[in-house]
Amino acid sequence: MKPIDEESRQFVNNMVESAIRIGLIFILVWGTFHIVRPFILPVLWGAIIAVALNPVVNMLSARIRGKRTLAVTLVTVASIALLISPFAMISTSIYDGLMFLTDVVKSGQLSQWTPNPAIQDWPLVGPSIFDGLTYLSLHIKDMIVQFLPQIKVVLSHLLATFGSGLGSLVMFFLSLVIAGVFMAASEPISQAIIQVFERSAGEHGTRWANMLSNIIRSVLVGVIGVAFIQSLIISAALFTFHIPAAGLISLVILVLCIAQLPAILPLLPLFGYMYLTADTTSFIIFTVWGLLAGLSDNILKPLLMGRGSVVPMPIVVIGSLGGMMYAGIIGLFLGAVILSLWWGAFTVWLKIDQGKALT
Repeated sequence: MKPIDEESRQFVNNMVESAIRIGLIFILVWGTFHIVRPFILPVLWGAIIAVALNPVVNMLSARIRGKRTLAVTLVTVASIALLISPFAMISTSIYDGLMFLTDVVKSGQLSQWTPNPAIQDWPLVGPSIFDGLTYLSLHIKDMIVQFLPQIKVVLSHLLATFGSGLGSLVMFFLSLVIAGVFMAASEPISQAIIQVFERSAGEHGTRWANMLSNIIRSVLVGVIGVAFIQSLIISAALFTFHIPAAGLISLVILVLCIAQLPAILPLLPLFGYMYLTADTTSFIIFTVWGLLAGLSDNILKPLLMGRGSVVPMPIVVIGSLGGMMYAGIIGLFLGAVILSLWWGAFTVWLKIDQGKALT
């Protein structure tokens, strides 16, 4: 039997060695995190996009005789074009709108504009609105001079937002390239992910891995896809009828649709604008077009969201909205995935518990 002092010394040595090892591991993890931190978000988006687009790559690869690399390249290039083209169109529209407003203010055209006298016939608020618009048209230059500091602040925020939009565009461009790499090596990556889930969740690992891939596709199609389709239809109406600042309004509508807010809200003042400035036929067509597009998500979401998923749609919707409020757009997917994992664990536990009760 060893003396007590020797046992104490050995215990202290083991504790010191363990502390050193844990400290080295912590330093390694801390350094690795800070090195890869700039790439975490693009890699996450790349993985999400790869999971969503991989069925498209598989279908295209089968049509071109198994040339997967070519299929991945075509899908990636098409995705980049779909990303850049609307951004370039919206940016051009915003720039043209700002230049138009600047030219109008400088030339004094607003002072020559008078509101439609028919506004005075509106019940209750008509005369007040007409007087306000008349005063605005006559004193617009004085108001701009008076509120010039506030206007500069707003413009600076708009420029900062536009700059962050360019940064997001670069980030998504990088994410699409990363997604292309993931899709090109989808087989070994999927096998590795399934092995990780099997080590973590046992016999349920494969089912959970498939469940999460279905959830990601469901959210991407049911939220981002529906938002893109809805904003595209509304944008087509805005550009068709030459609505001022159509690009900026389209961007606002896209953000509202992704945030699951009614797209009809920014259209309501546009209906009034068309009523005042356009002929009756154009007003009716634009109003019907806008109403149908603004309410189309009520039809598209039940059709597209939750398809192929074993998780109830309320779980997916709550996870997506809660995740977005907590972590932004990436939270749409992370929130749905986390709640889906909890749902899967709950159902597995419930079945095991019921099995024990029956035996």
